[in-house]
Amino acid sequence: MRSIVISSNCSGGGKTTVTLGIMKALINRGYEVQGYKVGPDYIDTAFHSFITKKSSRNLDLYLMGEDGVKASYSRGLGHYGVIEGVMGLYDGKGIDTEYSTAHVSKVLNLPVVLVISPKAQVATLCAEINGMISFDNINIAGVILNNVSEGYYNLLKLSIETYCNIKVFGYVPNCSELELKSRHLGLVQSSEVQELGEKIDRCSKLLESYVDMDSLIEAFRETEVYKDKFHLKDKGITTAVAMDKAFSFYYKENLELLEELGEVVYFSPLEDKSIPSNIDFLYIGGGYPEVFAEQLSSNKPMLKSIRDYLEKGGRTYAECGGLMYLTEKIFNDADSKEYFYYAVGFFKGSAFMSKKLQNFGYAELNIKNSKSMLSKDLRITCQEFHKSYVELEESTVYKVEKRLVNGEIIKWDCGYFKKNAIAGYAHVHFFNNMDMLQELIGINANKKYIADCDLEYKNK
Repeated sequence: MRSIVISSNCSGGGKTTVTLGIMKALINRGYEVQGYKVGPDYIDTAFHSFITKKSSRNLDLYLMGEDGVKASYSRGLGHYGVIEGVMGLYDGKGIDTEYSTAHVSKVLNLPVVLVISPKAQVATLCAEINGMISFDNINIAGVILNNVSEGYYNLLKLSIETYCNIKVFGYVPNCSELELKSRHLGLVQSSEVQELGEKIDRCSKLLESYVDMDSLIEAFRETEVYKDKFHLKDKGITTAVAMDKAFSFYYKENLELLEELGEVVYFSPLEDKSIPSNIDFLYIGGGYPEVFAEQLSSNKPMLKSIRDYLEKGGRTYAECGGLMYLTEKIFNDADSKEYFYYAVGFFKGSAFMSKKLQNFGYAELNIKNSKSMLSKDLRITCQEFHKSYVELEESTVYKVEKRLVNGEIIKWDCGYFKKNAIAGYAHVHFFNNMDMLQELIGINANKKYIADCDLEYKNK
């Protein structure tokens, strides 16, 4: 598979729009396309999947490790791989380039196309591009200018190709129809965008008209197929996964590992009346339960079904929005605690939406409760990004550590354990945390604890 990385000088530079347009333009030419996203983002991958009709994959060096990134990349299928970067080209976890889009491009040995939305600059833009070219040993194949007029583009193209010694593939003209609305976690989900197909068709036609697509395709490069060691044996485990507009934040590889362990059955907390029967494990990922709180709250048979399963000791793992859903109530405004929606009611306490980020970025989980489903010496890489918080009358199981750019380490408690359920705000990719997955489902774990839990479940 031939691939390329789409990056920018900053967030909001037009990466997503151009990435989606390129994918659609390639598909219109009869090619099979695989989408990828650098970093932990769930929302952009959903847009990719909408276009390509196959699951997009994340490439996150912190969450997955280098071997995990290579394995995820190699699992992709298609003639062309289009990798959407994160933030600016060199922006990583801290003040250096570690875990950045540039870092991923080096690991996979792939060229980068810069998408830049200039504003009232000409020569200064050339200085900025030259700075990006010389900052590190990255193969920058060329530039696409975004949201510019034809006259401004012609001026910039002449200047860039004169002073930067780099190809300008073309531009995307000003077009308000291409705007994708945002929400507190980034873009609105693809499943909520009206006329998304029409927007993407429009973008691909603009690219075919104003970008030299033939030259861009020539810039794609073949890379090797990497070793994939992240596999598990079939244990006959049946997993139920919550999947709908309210809960859709899952890494593709996590689901693939569960599929290797046995059968995965998907259900909708919004539409279905109960969780699937005869399951061994329940997985509730993140999403936007606060947006669909009224519909979730009104589906009382589903709330009872999940609560009964949890109270009987059913094994469960929930992340972020999944944690919110398992509380008693969800308040959409922390400043006004009069209006709320009932949730599952397993964890005693409530979830509150706030106006600012509560936690953001990469962190590490340390298990502090030796009586939980997870071993006390387990260390887990994770990421958090949420504008909600919980106030629960439950003991915590995680000690979360985050290293700041100045070297300082801040710590806080999170993660809640009750019966055989663990839920927390942290999002985890299992490629870098295989022991965690195996302990959650009851293999390669504390045998005595697992035996006690299973006995309690059977006695119920």
